[in-house]
Amino acid sequence: MAIERRTVMYEGPGGAFEGVAAVDTDWEGPRPGVMVIPNVLGPKEADYRTAERVAGLGYAAMVADLYGEGNRATREDEDPARFMNLLNADRGLLRDRLLASLAATKALPEVDEAKVAAIGYCFGGKSVLDLARCGAEFLGGVSFHGVYEPPPFPNVDRIAAKLLVCHGWEDPLAPPDATVALAKELTEGGADWQIHAYGHTGHGFTDKSANLPERGVVYHPDSDRRSWKAMQDFLEELFA
Repeated sequence: MAIERRTVMYEGPGGAFEGVAAVDTDWEGPRPGVMVIPNVLGPKEADYRTAERVAGLGYAAMVADLYGEGNRATREDEDPARFMNLLNADRGLLRDRLLASLAATKALPEVDEAKVAAIGYCFGGKSVLDLARCGAEFLGGVSFHGVYEPPPFPNVDRIAAKLLVCHGWEDPLAPPDATVALAKELTEGGADWQIHAYGHTGHGFTDKSANLPERGVVYHPDSDRRSWKAMQDFLEELFA
C-alpha cells in the first residue's frame, strides 16, 4: 500500500478551489470515492490525515474546499468562523459549492463515479446533510457531530442518499430537540437513515485537539472509535 496526496484544483461558485486527494497508488482500476468535508476551519492537516485513513480502507478520498483557494482559518484567528458564517448565511451558495466539490471528487481518475459517498465533521456534517437534502447524486453520507438545522428552502421531494448520523448526546450545538427534529425531517423525506447517539459525549468528539469543556467541545476516544467503526460498516454496505 502506498498512500499519496495530491492537490486538486477545481472551479466553483466564487472562483478557484483547492482540494486534496489521497489515494493508494498500488491499487489499479476505479474504486469508490469518499469526499471528506472539514469542520469550521476548512481544509487542514487533520483532514488530509483523515483522507489518508479513508484511502487505506480501499477508497479514493478527496478533502473538499468550500471556502476557496487561500481561504483558511485557525483557532488562533480573531474570527475563526468567518468563512463558515458566510456560507451559513447563504445556504444556496453552500449547496452550489458542495455540488462543485462533489463533481470534482467524481472526476478523480481513480474514482468510480457511480460509487461516491461523503463524510463530514461539524460544519462538514451539516454539509453532508445539505447534499442529501438537495438531491445530489451520491450514494450516502456520514455526519460526525454535525449541526442539524435545515436550509431555508424546501428539500428535494425524496431524499435518496442513505445517511448515518454519529451524534454526541450532550452536544450543545445539536440538543435532543434538534436531533429528534432531524429524525422527523429525514423520515418525512423518505430517507434511509440511522442516528448513532453516544452517551456522555459532546461536540467535536472525533477531534483529538478539542478541549473546551466549558463549551461542550471535548474529544471522546470511545465515541471516536465507535463512530469510525460505524462509518466503515456503513461504507462497506453502501458500496457493496
